[in-house]
Amino acid sequence: MMEKMIFGRYVPADSSIHKLDPRSKLIIIFLFVCIIFLANNGVTYALIAIYTFMMLGLSRIPVRFLYAGLRPVIWLVLFTLVLQLFFTKSGNLLYELGPIKIYDEGVKQGIFISLRFFFLILMTSLLTLTTTPIEITDGLETLLNPLKKVRFPVHEMALMMSISLRFIPTLMEETDKIMKAQIARGVEFNSGPIKDRIKAVIPLLIPLFVSAFKRAEELAIAMEARGYRGGEGRTKYRQLSWSVPDSLQIVFLAILTILLLLFRK
Repeated sequence: MMEKMIFGRYVPADSSIHKLDPRSKLIIIFLFVCIIFLANNGVTYALIAIYTFMMLGLSRIPVRFLYAGLRPVIWLVLFTLVLQLFFTKSGNLLYELGPIKIYDEGVKQGIFISLRFFFLILMTSLLTLTTTPIEITDGLETLLNPLKKVRFPVHEMALMMSISLRFIPTLMEETDKIMKAQIARGVEFNSGPIKDRIKAVIPLLIPLFVSAFKRAEELAIAMEARGYRGGEGRTKYRQLSWSVPDSLQIVFLAILTILLLLFRK
């Protein structure tokens, strides 16, 4: 399971995306989530696809690694497509079989929404694959610094998000161990009626929650033992540095936004 897990996992590499300032990557992801909703036809989605795959190519993340990690997501994307096919009742009727009716607008919306979902997952995964949790924490805290004026707990919020991302692979590894232990005791997760499969998940969830709470307590004790008292007065060992490639990436994204507005129907 850990070999196929990509979200929340950092993959070290010597690429231009890895070298970018975490603040620029956070800004790019935020803006990308906003502008992807400007795409509403084949040309605009083609532009989004070109930009997304260009970023993936620059990251030098192995294609096989991405495919293995995104395989479960592909099924979710296909499920989204099927839902749009069956529940969109507008446009010209293409196919009818009893109560099942498929319209051309359903096909169009299904493809576009599935692509939007797929590209969002690719770009958000790219952030964690090319940025360490510490860099994400520092970048997020710096970007949210203006909120300190209204007494918003910026450091604590950034720290919580960093810890959450850090422990996603750990919890997945723990889930894998518990599943193997349950299978060794005769529990079947992939066979039998749906009701029995749901019941089989309960013995998996209880030890997982117990383990998560135990890890959280151990982490809190370790932070207290090291003198952690919040972000007030703390200094940083790693200093963030905004460079020319960061500015160029923002410019490329601005150009993409202009093109999406021009070709949008």
